[in-house]
Amino acid sequence: MAVVKRLLSVLVVSALFLSLSGCGSQFFIRGALNTATVSGTVSVVQFSTIEDGGTSLTVTLVTFLEGGTSRGVTFCGDQRTQFPLNRLVNATFTPGPLCGTVVQIVIVI
Repeated sequence: MAVVKRLLSVLVVSALFLSLSGCGSQFFIRGALNTATVSGTVSVVQFSTIEDGGTSLTVTLVTFLEGGTSRGVTFCGDQRTQFPLNRLVNATFTPGPLCGTVVQIVIVI
């Protein structure tokens, strides 16, 4: 009986995997990573360095305009090419203590 249950559970998981991979061969597994998203027209992009315990860290500061308000986000590393000025951008990132790590950038056409 235990063998039948195990075999059945393997078949169910396999069928689920196959059905998900049949949808354009893309599926997503969400884990414990908390992501944030910011959207808006890119108005300012500035490359800079910040100090982290005596170590220099390169960052890109980006200002987004949306609905009459602005929001600034600091991204880790040199991300200047990802944020064209005066373009509508959706940026998904993992927030960090000093800067956010880019997960996905979508330039809206």
